[in-house]
Amino acid sequence: MKYLAVDVGGTSTRAVVTSEDGTCVGYGRAGSGNPTSSGTANAVAAIVEATRNAMAQAGSAPADIAVGLVGIAGANAETGQWLRVEVAKAGVPERLTFEADLLVAYFSGSLAADGYAIVAGTGAAAIRVRGGQIETICDGLGWLLGDAGSGFWIGHRAVLAATSALDRRGPATLLADLFTSQLGIEQIVRRGPNGRGVALDQVVRAVYDLRPVELARFAPLVFEAAEHGDDVALQIVADASDALAATLAAVVMPDIGGPLVLGGSILSQQPAIAQRVARALDASANVITVSDGLAGAAVLALRRGGVDVDAVVFDRVRASLATLR
Repeated sequence: MKYLAVDVGGTSTRAVVTSEDGTCVGYGRAGSGNPTSSGTANAVAAIVEATRNAMAQAGSAPADIAVGLVGIAGANAETGQWLRVEVAKAGVPERLTFEADLLVAYFSGSLAADGYAIVAGTGAAAIRVRGGQIETICDGLGWLLGDAGSGFWIGHRAVLAATSALDRRGPATLLADLFTSQLGIEQIVRRGPNGRGVALDQVVRAVYDLRPVELARFAPLVFEAAEHGDDVALQIVADASDALAATLAAVVMPDIGGPLVLGGSILSQQPAIAQRVARALDASANVITVSDGLAGAAVLALRRGGVDVDAVVFDRVRASLATLR
């Protein structure tokens, strides 16, 4: 029998099929599937596409899958039942269980029963894990209410800084040049018939044509500008670091010292932010960085199927998955 694992993310969705010994034999990828930021229809489509691709590479049929586990934001019984029905209509195995994306991220880095995870990708949240389950969570409230320090949060501030500079309400910043360049907008100095700068008018139309969560695509501009010493960008990076550190600090308890698993593109690709966030926990804690939660989803799928996932199996999952990506 085979085991199916899916990690649904704000930027991309990944699926893997594993054998009972933890060897990954099929991998698939699709677009954003976060139901909060992308909608439930997109979540279903992404899960189905990634799963089909993984099963095709593994040469597996739905009947071959003993257990399927999906790591997804906002996982609960009601959401799980609805998603299970919808993906089953598309021929994906009905034997799916749903788990929080933060928990699969944690188990992508560690098998320890107690510890912490903080993920900052398109969104951001932190958890405390006790006895292999989430005991408490902070943030992960979505782009409108939270996700402080996330890719969206940083990208949104990049857009605000750039438009403020173009509107002459804020300080000059390299972000204005980088932002308009990415949008393909020439910085025309003259003003239009409405009295607003022509470039700013074009920027406004372009931004409002995007879904809010798509502002995360501008986060890399902040890091690029910060590397050039731009004061506005450096402040955004500092504020993001502080916000994420505060999120982690909110879940820390004295009786659990670690490990700490860091996940998501912001924490895995920006060492300065990751170091600042890690300092919110005991300096002696074991800090592990993961690229996503797919290995953890595979670990939990195997466990749901009755497989004893020890260090050997865990290492096999991660090593074989790396060869498929």
